[in-house]
Amino acid sequence: MPPANSLVLFDIDGTLLRRAGPHHRLAIVEAVRKVTGLDTTTDGVPVAGMLDIGIIEAMLRNAGVKRAFIRESMPAIVAAAERAHLRTCPLIHRRVCPGVRGLLRRLVRQGAVTGLVTGNLTRIGWNKMRQAGLSEFFRFGEFGETAPTRAALVRNAVRRARREGWISREARVTLIGDHINDILAARANRVQSIAVGTGILSLHQLAEHRPDILVPDMRSISLDALL
Repeated sequence: MPPANSLVLFDIDGTLLRRAGPHHRLAIVEAVRKVTGLDTTTDGVPVAGMLDIGIIEAMLRNAGVKRAFIRESMPAIVAAAERAHLRTCPLIHRRVCPGVRGLLRRLVRQGAVTGLVTGNLTRIGWNKMRQAGLSEFFRFGEFGETAPTRAALVRNAVRRARREGWISREARVTLIGDHINDILAARANRVQSIAVGTGILSLHQLAEHRPDILVPDMRSISLDALL
């Protein structure tokens, strides 16, 4: 197949899914306890828009853990969190945000390349997509343990799509997300940002950071803006 002229990247939590339940957070808490023996919490950690690795680091720092121990423990914590989520995450079909399935179907029919850019750990992100019945729509993803920042995740996703020959050099690239950090990550990579009001931030809060397009949910996104 010839390279596509459109790459559309999606955040997960608050963008594709909302109110996905406590299972993700509980899996991380369980993993930290299993690996380190510490009872930690995400209380006081601004988890929205963060990468999972950053959340885990903040939890451990709040518990007084030194950076060297955090670094040494992180691979085991990541693996334990992924296992816990695979074991406990329920079906979440009803928590897919409005307009998501329709937009994804239209993009696939039009030959666009779709990918995930999310702070979720890899196996947690794909598990959510399987449980929501959305995994078939995505060719690839960049996840929370593969880069230090959300902007770096976007950069890696674009580079991979070009390296694999999935998209042309002139392809339009769009990042759809529900958080200020998604807008900033898109801007840092000079790609189009679409902010959706299906997360915890209001449309007014998102508008203050000037996304290229602002919509209440994906039912309002036109294909012309993506292709």
